[in-house]
Amino acid sequence: MKAVVDEVDRAIIKILMRDGRRSFTDIGKELRLSEGAVRRRVKNLVDKGVIKSFTIDVERGYMVKAFTFVSVNPSTPTPQVAEALRKVYGVEDIYEITGQYDVVALLAVSDMVELNKGIEEIRHIPGVRDTNTSIILRHLKPSKTPTL
Repeated sequence: MKAVVDEVDRAIIKILMRDGRRSFTDIGKELRLSEGAVRRRVKNLVDKGVIKSFTIDVERGYMVKAFTFVSVNPSTPTPQVAEALRKVYGVEDIYEITGQYDVVALLAVSDMVELNKGIEEIRHIPGVRDTNTSIILRHLKPSKTPTL
């Protein structure tokens, strides 16, 4: 069931998407709300699962990021491999996908040595048949914020 989000909630989300460190007081000033009203709305959005987390983007020089595409043995359930990927150091996101590969994992680590360790750990997960890793050279954000 999709949570109900009104225009004020959407405005708060857009502000937090641009700057997750914005204070409730600053958001309230911009939207002409009290700090308490913003705090309550953000808490409700978190409680409803609309806001899943508050994150930071780290400058490229501090992280190596890569997508590792994983092909799963037909005799092994894909969700079983996806669940095992959750325990691999550096795995930031996991997606079950269609196409040549069954799962893709986004790894974010400090250097190439750590990336290689993560890839090797993935290759040793029971049921993994093959992997293909693409290192992210540059990340471009969309010019427009998605409409909520």
